[in-house]
Amino acid sequence: MTKTDFSAMPCPIARSLGRVGEWWSMLILRDAFYGLTRFYEFEASLKIAPNMLTRRLTELVENGLLERRQYSDKPPRHEYHLTEAGRDFRPVLWALLAWGNAHFAPEGIATQLVNRETNVPAQPILVDAVTGEKMTDAAYRVGPGPVASEQMRYRMAFLQLKKTTGDDNLRFNPPAKKCA
Repeated sequence: MTKTDFSAMPCPIARSLGRVGEWWSMLILRDAFYGLTRFYEFEASLKIAPNMLTRRLTELVENGLLERRQYSDKPPRHEYHLTEAGRDFRPVLWALLAWGNAHFAPEGIATQLVNRETNVPAQPILVDAVTGEKMTDAAYRVGPGPVASEQMRYRMAFLQLKKTTGDDNLRFNPPAKKCA
């Protein structure tokens, strides 16, 4: 089966999924945040086949989320460390952890975020760094960016109109892509 390449899509969610959307990759990043760095540590933690782990680590390095550092010459061995882009993925994992605990843990919470000093459980929220406000559906929406295509601008305007009017019978008919 061929993997779909999302790297050319204008949507930042699609592009991000192209880098980390495969579940093994996210679990490797999770373990890297926990402090694992060596191949055998990831392999033992995840119970993943070595060839699969090699592919995922290679992709994470190529996509700039991990960097490979040699720690032994004989035999040559490497560690994998989070890059700035990799460290910036932490809030995504924290949000997935909280969401999973809220919706998919019928037996109870096995892992949770806690304050380092007090050990009190924490609940992550998304906050606007500019205003400090909690980001909610009522106060925020997705809008086109400065380089949005005509199709993207149409989609955003259509979705806003549909939400504002409450008219579910509006017809989504984006403009055709222009050929270069």
